[in-house]
Amino acid sequence: MPNQTSEQNTAAELRARLKKTRASLPEAQRERGALLMRGRLFSWLNAARDALAAEGRPVSMVAAFWPLNEEPDLRPLLSQWVDNGVQVCLPCVTGSDQPLAFRAWTPDAPMRAGAYGIDEPADGPTLRPDIVLVPTLGYTEHADRLGYGGGYYDRTLAALDADDHPTIAIGIAWTECRLPRDYEPASHDRRLDAVLTPDGWVPRAPLDAAPEPSKSRIMRFILGG
Repeated sequence: MPNQTSEQNTAAELRARLKKTRASLPEAQRERGALLMRGRLFSWLNAARDALAAEGRPVSMVAAFWPLNEEPDLRPLLSQWVDNGVQVCLPCVTGSDQPLAFRAWTPDAPMRAGAYGIDEPADGPTLRPDIVLVPTLGYTEHADRLGYGGGYYDRTLAALDADDHPTIAIGIAWTECRLPRDYEPASHDRRLDAVLTPDGWVPRAPLDAAPEPSKSRIMRFILGG
């Protein structure tokens, strides 16, 4: 069995390789991939809200993230969700060993640079999202996630679970950042409910609430029609 040091070294090597992979993606490919992910998320959330409302579980709040470096840019979708009555919140780092706090975001919300230079809402109460979009560096076919090594989302999702607050966690990743089949997640890693890439859902959409949208439906979303 590998010891902790060798596991850490392996994870560090994987992170370096995955960052290099996503940095090498052409800008046009990243833009198109982000458009496809925004379209799929828009379709999925509409269907998921209807399905959960029928079960008495209204979904009103989505936690997203402000993109860093070459992460997929979902910001145009966040504005569209707000326009459609969905409350959007963003993560704030409150301490190196603490869960993330989520604060409400709107297009005109005051922002400030938080930890690691990532923009976050400047103030507001802490909220509890129903759906959490998780920036994902690497992923497996089972929706295991490799993050950046800080453990923030593992702690956050564990805290939401402990608070008995039903949460759907969706990783957002580039297709090219799929992990090797022999990758073994750490014991503290929390498996996500699904991962969304430009090529679709892995292993499937949460709740199976929405069929894979056709290319024509995604194009209508992209064009605003």
